[in-house]
Order: sequence, then C-alpha cells, then structure tokens
Amino acid sequence: MFGPPGRMAVEERLPGLREELGADLCIVNGENIADGAGITGKLADKLLAAGADAVTLGNHTFRRDGIGAYLAASERVVRPANAGSHLPGKGMTVVEARNGIAVAVLNLLGQLFIDTPISPWEIVDELVDEARAQAPVVVVDFHAEATSEKVAMARWLDGRVTAVIGTHTHVQTNDARILPAGTAAVSDAGMTGPHDSVIGVEAELAIRRMRTRLPVRFQPAHGGVRIEGVVVDCADDGRAEAIELVRVDI
Repeated sequence: MFGPPGRMAVEERLPGLREELGADLCIVNGENIADGAGITGKLADKLLAAGADAVTLGNHTFRRDGIGAYLAASERVVRPANAGSHLPGKGMTVVEARNGIAVAVLNLLGQLFIDTPISPWEIVDELVDEARAQAPVVVVDFHAEATSEKVAMARWLDGRVTAVIGTHTHVQTNDARILPAGTAAVSDAGMTGPHDSVIGVEAELAIRRMRTRLPVRFQPAHGGVRIEGVVVDCADDGRAEAIELVRVDI
C-alpha cells in the first residue's frame, strides 16, 4: 500500500470488497502508507478499523517516529521477524478468521539487495514450526527484492505453510500458483495506490533522480489508483486449493 491514495482506497473499498470476495481473513501490507515511506500507529489503526485482520510491514518499518512503541504493544501489526533481534515488535501474530480457524501471519525480509540484519534462511524453519504449533493456516509475507529469492522461499516452504506472498516491488506478478505440496505462492501481490507513477512516486521526480543522480524528495502520485492483491482459498487444515490475483480500479 502506498501513500494517502492507497490508504483511502482501502478505507473506502475494503469492507465491501471483503464481502464481494467472501474473504474470511484479510492481511494488508501497510509499510508505505505514511506518505510513501513507513507507517504510524494512527494509520495502522485505520487499516485495522477498515477491516484488516493483520498488518505486515517491511524494510521501511521504522521510518516514522513513535512506531516502535506502537509495535511493542500491538497484537495485530507485525514487522519482519529478521529485522533485528533488539527491535520492538514481533514477526508473527495469530488471528482468528471469520470462520473460526486460527491463522498465523509471518513477516520476513529477503536478504538479496536489501540491508537485512539477519538472513531469513537462518530463522524461517523455527518460525514456521512455531506458527504451525499455533494455527493450521500459516501465511508468510516475504518482503523481498529478488524474484529468485521469493521463488526459492516458496519452494522451500512448500507443504509447510498455506501461502508465501511476495511484497516489496510494487508490481503485481503473473505467477500466482499452487505448488506441488499444496502451498500457494506469488512473487509479488502488487501495490494498492497510484499506478500513474513510478511504483507510487510522482514519475517526474523519480525520473529526475535517475537521470541526474542528485537527491530528490519523492512525493506520492495520485492518478490511476487501484487495489491489488491475491485471494487464497484453503482447506481447514491449511492446504491451499486456489490462488487468484485481484486488481480493482478505483
């Protein structure tokens, strides 16, 4: 989700969209909701009030003052589990879906092309085992830059989690699939926000930085707003049965 346009789209459309899609649970990645970089406690609460059951984050988690104290107290907003062992907050939460099934939501950072303190591969097995002990349905938000790492993680976890959903690159990928052992996967769920842009940023500003290599203050764009994501159908035991891309123009 990117900037005010993404936030407003979720606040206005999520309740109705959940009913339309028949979604028993909704997970939102809210990392860039605060003017395109980071999140605040107030904005996180707005996402939860709009119908998100859990909010995941990413490499910009701590860009905003005060978010640490909020994460330390939050039960439903999680930051990447491998962002640093001394940081406030947690990397997993367990929430109850509308149908009464417990769902564990995990958040991890990739290590390729991202300054990640702890490799996800060092902790993922223990984290998944902990999640499986608490819930039959396990969803991993893998916030990573490299498609190769996202595909590798999904293959590694195939059969042990319900879904591995890639985030971070802001471009929805056309590779939603069910892996052989029953895990749903997609390299990137896409961006909820302004698509008449360069991944959410005013195009002229992004192009100016690339052309000149000089510092340019980015601003969120406003045109072409749409909601993007995926819908995963699964059995009560956590095995995925279907995954479908979602794209809704606002």
